[in-house]
Amino acid sequence: MSTEGEAAAADPVPHAAPVGWRTAMESALYGPDGFYVRPGGPGPAGHFRTSVHASPLYAGAVARLLLWVDAELGHPSELDLVDVGAGRGELLTGVLDALPAQVAGRVRAWAVERAERPAGADARIRWVPRPPEGARGLLFANEWLDNVPLEIAEDGRYVLVAPDGTESPGPVVDGADRAWLERWWPGSGRAEIGRARDEAWAGAVRTLSHGLAVAVDYAHTRGTRPPYGTLTGFRAGREVAPVPDGSCDVTAHVALDACAGEGAVLVAQREALALLGVSGARPPLAMASSDPAGYVRALARAGEAAELTARGGLGDFGWLVQPVGVRPWPA
Repeated sequence: MSTEGEAAAADPVPHAAPVGWRTAMESALYGPDGFYVRPGGPGPAGHFRTSVHASPLYAGAVARLLLWVDAELGHPSELDLVDVGAGRGELLTGVLDALPAQVAGRVRAWAVERAERPAGADARIRWVPRPPEGARGLLFANEWLDNVPLEIAEDGRYVLVAPDGTESPGPVVDGADRAWLERWWPGSGRAEIGRARDEAWAGAVRTLSHGLAVAVDYAHTRGTRPPYGTLTGFRAGREVAPVPDGSCDVTAHVALDACAGEGAVLVAQREALALLGVSGARPPLAMASSDPAGYVRALARAGEAAELTARGGLGDFGWLVQPVGVRPWPA
């Protein structure tokens, strides 16, 4: 789930020379027949579970956030909702369905994806390869940045990788990458150089004229960097070795604090969703007698909310909220 912005590397071939992880990820995910662009596949939902797929409560929460932005902008005649790394457009459809009809009628929904528009996609959604310039509204990127290709370093050297996943030491890290490491991931050991993600996020934010830009992802901050990194793969619902041959997702957690621009707020998903009305509280037991069907529905919603906000799970995701010409959220 990524946007255009980096030239696609050549498709890996057997016995190809090792390359840096950024080049390998670009090819494996977005090159010819790459994991995210090959036609006819199940899309991200067929390989891993995201908040979008866990419950419609998530789309409802994003809809309420869009309503906040709409009020901040004075209820414009056109309100943009830009989903960066939109997958098959599931979040956009869910948000449009959750909005009041009078608001949904003003929304321009943009799916930003490098893959072709899938058959049967919601006709209300515009399918584009990059965010529209000058958007006014909400730019939302759910689990996009973790798939923006990046370099891996170990003990001060780039890590090279072959198509079968075999790693070897490369040249010494220098220049802008070295400066990024010194500022954001100091020390020896293995590190994931997030500079490309900082630049990708800054580029997405620049397309927004007024509103909020929100990135949601597996995340860590400077004080909690994992000593051995987080690079991994996913295929058919299972975590697998990150082999960059196009057969699996290749992903790494995001240094969201490095991505944050001026005025940005970092908040855990459990806190953000609570502010947007998502609660895992069980319905009162008395409701089981007075309204059995309603009780069952409320109990199911509570279970879904609990998954979205769980510690050690989706609730630990980070939300990077960047205001552009509006008040910060949460205030």
